[in-house]
Amino acid sequence: MGNRSAADAGGLLAGRGPDAGAPGAGLGVAGSAVLAGGVLLIGAVLAGNSLVCVSVASERALQTPTNYFIVSLAAADLLLALLVLPLFVYSEVQDGTWLFSPRLCDALMAMDVMLCTASIFNLCAISVDRFVAVAVPLRYNRQGRRQLLLIGATWLLSAAVAAPVLCGLNDVRGRDPAVCRLEDRDYVVYSSVCSFFLPCPLMLLLYWATFRGLRRWGATRRAKLHGRAPRRPSGPGPPAPDLPQSPGCPDCPLPSPHLPQSPGCPDCPLPSPHLPQSPGCPDCPLPSPHLPQSPGCPDCPLPPQGPPQSPCGLDCPFPTRGLPQSSCCPHCSSPDDAIPEALPHRPPTPARRRTRAKITGRERKAMRVLPVVVGAFLVCWTPFFVVHITRALCPACFMPPRLVSAVTWLGYVNSALNPVIYTVFNTEFRNVFRKARRLCCC
Repeated sequence: MGNRSAADAGGLLAGRGPDAGAPGAGLGVAGSAVLAGGVLLIGAVLAGNSLVCVSVASERALQTPTNYFIVSLAAADLLLALLVLPLFVYSEVQDGTWLFSPRLCDALMAMDVMLCTASIFNLCAISVDRFVAVAVPLRYNRQGRRQLLLIGATWLLSAAVAAPVLCGLNDVRGRDPAVCRLEDRDYVVYSSVCSFFLPCPLMLLLYWATFRGLRRWGATRRAKLHGRAPRRPSGPGPPAPDLPQSPGCPDCPLPSPHLPQSPGCPDCPLPSPHLPQSPGCPDCPLPSPHLPQSPGCPDCPLPPQGPPQSPCGLDCPFPTRGLPQSSCCPHCSSPDDAIPEALPHRPPTPARRRTRAKITGRERKAMRVLPVVVGAFLVCWTPFFVVHITRALCPACFMPPRLVSAVTWLGYVNSALNPVIYTVFNTEFRNVFRKARRLCCC
């Protein structure tokens, strides 16, 4: 990042011989190693992040909301490899001597600040997007509009953090043109706080809340699946067993063997002893006094006045609309079909389907990579920011030049790590990378 340059006059130039930075001097072993490492780093960043962008653009399975932010993060790493790393490597090969104009140095510092800020702001945007998807799923938009707005906001804020460098902040009296650095210590603190120390705790807090909510939702879903009663099979069940029929009435089943039978009618059970019996028929109970009686038979109640009956018989009601008709009587509905399961099942409405939607399987796979990406970013960039804000706040504190150079290289190595992380921890990225490798080999 742009804070890599020393805030004091020594900085990376300390311990340099008088002719070490001369244009005609030989590279030496250290310079050759730095040049080779820089070329390999630039090549790895360009190849890996280009493959990430092409994979997401060409493979539909990778086009998830989380991967949109990963593409934005890869774009920041690509711009870093194209605009910042070549000049940084050249300066390191020359042992820290800046041989170009101060204006180009200011542009380099501004791009360095902006791209590093864009990287961490993209990680913060991913944390915000995932938190909204888990905490407020009904308001979450998976069409990409919200994601594009967040990505645009990250780049605008990153440009706002880096803008003071291009507005003349580095134009101070007594500036050494042979050293490319940020001259204002206050700006070093400001950019470090805005680019790292402020968004990092927010990002970690949002990720903690997101994965906590996702774990709670998974536990609730498993509890519902385990506690759900087994469903009745939708197909036709086994046929009902045939009941024995009475010899006198082929349509009537035999009485239950547990009930006592009438002596006058062997096929009829005895009346209940608790009901009063009719004097004309000792085996028949008296009619209920609340029911009207038939004029032909004073001991018999009139049939109940219910719904209209079918012309085929007194015991046949008219069929219900929407149910199949009986084969013996076209006016009667079939009793076997008059069950609730015969009704057509209505598909769930969009609102109900949207209520059930939470996190898709592809998004969960993409979210598994995020802790590794965030962890790698923090491991690579935390030493850099700690060293440089310490130097800005404590000018008298001595920092070895090798330490300053090492933490700067470590921060830039992070740009090459992300494609490796995607390949190791994401199956879909790994499959696409294998296809690309086969195409290149053929």
